[in-house]
Amino acid sequence: MINRGPRELLTQVQQAGLCIGCGSCVELCPYFRHQGGKTVMLHDCDLPEGRCHAWCPKTELDLEAMAQSLWEAPYTAQGLGPYLSVVAAQAGSRLSGEGFQAGGVVSALVCAALEQGLVQGAVLTGGQGLDPAPTLARTPEEVTACAGSKFTAAPTLAALNRAQEQGPGPLAVVATPCQTAALAQRRAKPWPGRGNAGAPELVLGLFCNWSLDPQGLASFLAQRVDLEHIRSMDIPPPPAGVLQVRTDGETLEIPLDDIRGLIPPACAICPDMTSEWADLSAGMYEGRPGWNTLVVRNEKARALVEGAVEEGWLKLDKFPAANLEHLTGAAQGKRLRGLRAAREQGLLGLSGEEGEAALRVGPQLWQAVTDGEVA
Repeated sequence: MINRGPRELLTQVQQAGLCIGCGSCVELCPYFRHQGGKTVMLHDCDLPEGRCHAWCPKTELDLEAMAQSLWEAPYTAQGLGPYLSVVAAQAGSRLSGEGFQAGGVVSALVCAALEQGLVQGAVLTGGQGLDPAPTLARTPEEVTACAGSKFTAAPTLAALNRAQEQGPGPLAVVATPCQTAALAQRRAKPWPGRGNAGAPELVLGLFCNWSLDPQGLASFLAQRVDLEHIRSMDIPPPPAGVLQVRTDGETLEIPLDDIRGLIPPACAICPDMTSEWADLSAGMYEGRPGWNTLVVRNEKARALVEGAVEEGWLKLDKFPAANLEHLTGAAQGKRLRGLRAAREQGLLGLSGEEGEAALRVGPQLWQAVTDGEVA
């Protein structure tokens, strides 16, 4: 296990263009802050080792070591990561409000976790338009106020660090794949004796192929719409191929090809589409509007989901085998693209290998990839 300090984090991640702005290092110490859509280091720090480096999802993310530590199983390029079931899901009658993404499942599950006493608060990303605002929600009303997807990187984990320092009890976090990887780093590399920051009680992961640079998107949209009038954004299921930007009076449709240049370089080496390190994951259900795909990954998640159904927060249905095959193929495709891109950029190392690496996999997995056994 290679741990370094903030100087190495600065050179290996921020100056190398790999920072995704997840917020994992922000609020851990006075030196890292999130400003103008970017994570910045305000002052020099000569600590030889630090949580900021150890918990970053772009430093020494050893997938094989983490899988053995957290899953007690090898990491594989196949499938969706560990899971107990994959189901179709939709928010139940208990969830009120509007602006939910697809079936509103994530908001419903957060409300259920609060009501069941599993957590005492949830770190969510709210905000209007292009201004993502990570916040701590403690009531269903505060949860529903954060409904809707944000397609720009957000420092959500900074809000987790801040909340944990205030000591509000067990927390949930709604996180993207890179953020769930950062949280998995915390579980695999605990750091006792340095404050309360650590892994949350519950991680609800989101499906994600990429995010957009906040500053770049703001500049792009400012030429087409009044930014103050943006109310929400959405990417409909294929074959739409557009980003929908809703304002007070109209919906602007922007071809995805027009904004691909705004995707941060760090997204290219991400091997995870379905937040495989989360307790459960939710995303789009292609071909069934108003519903989500829900991946239940462990017993804690199963208990939460079963309780949410009984309490009226959630409705479930079968997930067709053909849809599962398609989802599995898409997730596997992203994993292989990410691993290969990292190797091409000199950022992928092998577990146990000397030297620095952003990402590591076991030698057997990489040999299978290079031999074409995994396609």
